Amino acid sequence: MVNINDNGSEWVKETDGLSQDRIWSLSEKFLFRTAFIFFILFSIPLSGRWYADLFSINWLRLHYRDIYDIARFSPVFLGRNSSFFLLGYGDWLLLLLVALVGALVWSLIDRKTQSYERLYYWLRVIVRFRAGIGIIGFGFTKLLPVQMPYPSLGLLNTNFGDFTAQKIYWLSIGIVPWYQVFAGVVECVAGAFLFFRKTIFLGALLLSSALGDITYVNFAYDGGVHVYASYFVVFSAFLLLYYVKDIYIVLIRQEVVVPHWYVPVFAKRLRWTRFGLKTVTITVFLVLLFYVQLINFWYDPYKQPAVAGEQALRGNYRVEEFTINGKALPYSPLDTALWQNVTFENWSSLSFTTNKPHVIDLSNGGGSPMRDIDRTFEVTGAAGGKNVYHYEADTVNHILYLEDKNIAGVVGKIKRGGETNKASLNNLNYGENREARHTEKKKENWIPDSSLKYIKDERLSIQKIAYSARRDNEFAEKQRKVKRGRMVLHYQTIDGSEILLSGIDSHNDSIVVKLVRCKNR
Repeated sequence: MVNINDNGSEWVKETDGLSQDRIWSLSEKFLFRTAFIFFILFSIPLSGRWYADLFSINWLRLHYRDIYDIARFSPVFLGRNSSFFLLGYGDWLLLLLVALVGALVWSLIDRKTQSYERLYYWLRVIVRFRAGIGIIGFGFTKLLPVQMPYPSLGLLNTNFGDFTAQKIYWLSIGIVPWYQVFAGVVECVAGAFLFFRKTIFLGALLLSSALGDITYVNFAYDGGVHVYASYFVVFSAFLLLYYVKDIYIVLIRQEVVVPHWYVPVFAKRLRWTRFGLKTVTITVFLVLLFYVQLINFWYDPYKQPAVAGEQALRGNYRVEEFTINGKALPYSPLDTALWQNVTFENWSSLSFTTNKPHVIDLSNGGGSPMRDIDRTFEVTGAAGGKNVYHYEADTVNHILYLEDKNIAGVVGKIKRGGETNKASLNNLNYGENREARHTEKKKENWIPDSSLKYIKDERLSIQKIAYSARRDNEFAEKQRKVKRGRMVLHYQTIDGSEILLSGIDSHNDSIVVKLVRCKNR
């Protein structure tokens, strides 16, 4: 059966022998109208910020997150508080109510249409491309394992019971990177299959299996992406619904079935348009996204600091001696000042534990900060007095300038009104472009000129191929001036087997710490 559309395109439907379209029942038409409105609003970005980000991308100096942010969105109507309403599914309920009202109005206006085969086809096109693009963006962060990175030395040197449930899951996946790669392969293949009509069923089946598992895991381990994972489960369920009747006939009734599938055939000029749009989609979200994600994985993994730490200091250490304000403290696991389980990472982080409570960062270390101090995967989900400091090293004068990476408590107080200092609130906002980072530190009298000239410029401390407009823009923005704990420590070591630290800690106490490297077993 051939229909000619107003724009000149031809539409062909493969039928089961009927000479006319099957007439839909009233209930089928109402359900379709509801689904159409729901999935259109579910699939199309409605945030002005999304479009602003899209048109601000520098395609000549891409960062993987530029493309990922295009692919990663879901409907949000209730604002930030939506995550606390119905476990984050409040936006979906609101969307369903809008769809039901819209379907009711549509039914009253349109009483003559007997079926929506053509519209159903195009709705499935929108859904499968939305799902395909989104899951490929999600999958590449696993295929090139940066979403759940291999545990750092400091995390491996942390008591298992001091981790939140979510952190335990993330570390369990991160420590077996090939499993994470396998999960990424499944997600990327599912997305690629959804780009082609002949493999829609396989793509939707893989999508529902992979993301259904992730949804369950996030509920089981108190994770934070259950809503976004189930977002794709809903898409896959809608796509699979198209095949349910035929599968039932074949597998349950064990009868021969002739699929009743609507397949349009475009006029020649529209075939090229379709081919061009599909080619652009595949090029951007499969080829280009893979390339920029690979660059990120090699040179600037977004959850781990990019600047290399002082090589002689790297490793796990036990505290041999600890002196505070001239008083030597004997070892005691109950002492609130004594450092324990000290680690210098391969990058510019120092971590240690103290028997002192602090606010736990319950985020998953997500996002894509460019500054190492804002990459908090080492901090998130770790209790038990875990302290992580970002340091910048003056390797000539042997001085470490350290800042606390955990600001969850400080930001929480400001948001709750615990600190009414108006300047603190203003400092949480990003301002206009500022001068170079070194100049800012000089103005703060935080790092003197005698050390600044020997400290690496963090922005330029990665491979040049990984430079991006996004990185330049973030380093050009005014940094959040949240109050952080700071330390200035001199270090002495010959080969790293022993380290002597001395200086002022974040409480303005004078400390001397002798560290002995732990031997690998």
